Amino acid sequence: MRVLVVEDEQLLADAVATGLRREAMAVDVVYDGAAALERVEVNDYDVVVLDRDLPLVHGDDVCRRIVELGLSTRVLMLTASGDVSDRVEGLELGADDYLPKPFAFKELVARVRALGRRATAPLPPVLERAGIRLDPNRREVFRDGRQIQLAPKEFAVLEVLMRSEGTVVSAEQLLEKAWDENADPFTNVVRVTVMTLRRKLGEPPVIVTVPGSGYRI
Repeated sequence: MRVLVVEDEQLLADAVATGLRREAMAVDVVYDGAAALERVEVNDYDVVVLDRDLPLVHGDDVCRRIVELGLSTRVLMLTASGDVSDRVEGLELGADDYLPKPFAFKELVARVRALGRRATAPLPPVLERAGIRLDPNRREVFRDGRQIQLAPKEFAVLEVLMRSEGTVVSAEQLLEKAWDENADPFTNVVRVTVMTLRRKLGEPPVIVTVPGSGYRI
């Protein structure tokens, strides 16, 4: 899942981004509304965590623009105000969910994951294919009943492949979904991660390389 965090309190923004990355999400961070508009018009995000009171361009206007663009991106709006009228107004702008500050990080993660599921075609909450069972919420992976410990990026790559339901996923698509905008598109990080993932999943191999196209399970 790829997430954009838009928050002008830099310490909070960076802390949220770090926590979401530990949950195997690819996260970009910006600190004002103008930068947010630039990102959403270029990158494909599943969820935008959007502070309402932003400098340069207000969060309301960012939300309106996402709706105008007709994106599948879901918006979780944050605000320091807990007033019911503010929550209603934010939802009427097109936000998909609303979370007042201060918030519990576990709740933020749960809401982001729920919105991420709504940004894609409906799938079971637990993904199963080729003897692999992947639970995104618990961040657990089993193969034939054996639990497998994966690093966040390995988990993210496996989740993308599982969600593709047997279709081929290119290295570029994996880079887009599992890494943030700082990833070098010319690096071999995808190939190395897939190799490590194959080794951890064990024999017989379940990740198939399709020459010139990408990978599938």
